[in-house]
Amino acid sequence: MSRQRLPEPRWLTRAQFARLVKHLPEHTAELARFAVATGLRRSNITGLTWDRIDLRRQTAYVPSSQAKGGRGIPVALNADAIAVLQRCKGKDPKWVFVYRRKRITQVATKAWRRACREAGVPGFRFHDLRHTWASWQVQAETPLSVLQEMGGWASFEMVRRYAHLSPGHLRKYADRTLLRSRR
Repeated sequence: MSRQRLPEPRWLTRAQFARLVKHLPEHTAELARFAVATGLRRSNITGLTWDRIDLRRQTAYVPSSQAKGGRGIPVALNADAIAVLQRCKGKDPKWVFVYRRKRITQVATKAWRRACREAGVPGFRFHDLRHTWASWQVQAETPLSVLQEMGGWASFEMVRRYAHLSPGHLRKYADRTLLRSRR
């Protein structure tokens, strides 16, 4: 019985991400910055409300009713995420991400597609920012079990898609089968 292979996740380097953000409208750039800072899905970001954020503790919470896996997601907010939230403060009493005083619900717009083309990443999807976040985490040697919890993945198999990006954790085992013994 053969197993179906999942496609390799598409992700951006930091330079590619910087180019993309430069071409996005500012309100969409903030969404993108928050996405790569937290790894949250689009619907979790656009549905984020201020009552789910604790700036003092630098945390947010996605309730199980809004999480794809059906389990709530605790979100640790890094300095980049906090900076985005500080810039969004005061724009709306309920919703974190708004444009022209209305909640943002859509990001796959003409402006998004144009910015992707201009940044040299045509066809890049907003969801690929989640892959970018996960890829950057793995490259920074975040343990896969921690990444699974941070990203709210129900299956470890989904997280293993990123393991090849950081074989450094395997390096300490490589010398165990040297042809010459160590002296």
